[in-house]
Amino acid sequence: MTQTHFIYVHGFNSSPASIKARILGDYLERLGLAAHYSVPMLSHWPAEAMTQLEALVADRQQPVLLVGSSLGGFYSTALVEKYPHCRCVLVNPAVAPQELLASWLGDNENLYTHEHYQLTPEHLAQLQALACSELQAQERYLLLQQTGDETLDYREAVARYAGSEQFVQPGGSHGFDRFEDLLPAILAFAAGRIELPEAVALPFSQLSH
Repeated sequence: MTQTHFIYVHGFNSSPASIKARILGDYLERLGLAAHYSVPMLSHWPAEAMTQLEALVADRQQPVLLVGSSLGGFYSTALVEKYPHCRCVLVNPAVAPQELLASWLGDNENLYTHEHYQLTPEHLAQLQALACSELQAQERYLLLQQTGDETLDYREAVARYAGSEQFVQPGGSHGFDRFEDLLPAILAFAAGRIELPEAVALPFSQLSH
């Protein structure tokens, strides 16, 4: 069986140094799969970020599992809908970032790299161009969602991926608390299996509402 290649797709104002990216990388390294893991540093421009991701995906002669967090889940969805050899684990994904980020227009700073840039209406237009109106590949998604997400309304993702396998955990946060508990499930999904743990309730983030 051909080895799956894993790609972590980080979220808005994040980077390959994010906690979940490092947790997944350490896990794959322990399994001897470090050579099959990519974590690109994505441009803040959506069109450029998609070009970066497509360069990793388009011509790869092996199955790809995208692990997309927040905005990375939105990008990953566009890739899964375009490339049949891609599957995706969505981690508290953004469903409509072209609407959500309208309130973030203006000065922004990447939390990890400290890059400063202007978020503009062109960013939102590029996101809109990547939006998929209907999902045709629901069987190739696994949704990991915590209801305590303080940034996104978890119900939007649950509805968006209603035809997909879902792990909906009470409590938690946008960063997805105890992400490490889901690592075996991510590996199983890469192999085409659904092996989810019980969704035990977690404390809600103090920022949650």
